[in-house]
Amino acid sequence: MNKALTFTVLSIATLMLCTNSAEARNDLHDFSIKSALSSPVAKQKVQPNIHLYFGNQKYPRIQKSFGKFSTSKKTNAFNKSDQQACERAFLSAVLQLQRKARNLGANAIINIKSNYNRIETSSRKKFKCAAGNIIAGVALKGTFVKTKGH
Repeated sequence: MNKALTFTVLSIATLMLCTNSAEARNDLHDFSIKSALSSPVAKQKVQPNIHLYFGNQKYPRIQKSFGKFSTSKKTNAFNKSDQQACERAFLSAVLQLQRKARNLGANAIINIKSNYNRIETSSRKKFKCAAGNIIAGVALKGTFVKTKGH
C-alpha cells in the first residue's frame, strides 16, 4: 500500500510539472495568409466558390448580408513548428467559416480579421496565432454575404 501511495503522489507531481511547462509558453505570432492558403492541403480543401476577403480587401457589391460570425480553432502543436501548427489551425478556421457561409447561402466572407482573445486585428496579409508547447490556436471573424459578380 505504501508503494502504491508513493507512486500515485509521484505521478501526480509529474503531471503537474508537465502541465505547467506545457502551458507556460503562449507565443503570439503573425503568419502569412498567402502561405497558409497555398499549401497543398489548403488548395485541396478550400472551396473556391466561397470567396475570402481579408482585412480591407475590395470585394464585389453586396446583394445580401447574413451577419458576422466567428470561429476559434485549435490544433495539436506537438512535434510541429509554430508555423506548421498555426497554418493548420488557420486552415481549420477558414474551412469552418466556409461551411457556415455555404449553409447560409453566402458566396463570400468579407472583412475577415484575426480575433485573438477578442482583440480584432485586420490585415490583408497576416493572421494571428497563439502557439504553445502542445496547442496552437487561431480565431477569425468575418461578415457573411452574397455578392454580385461571383
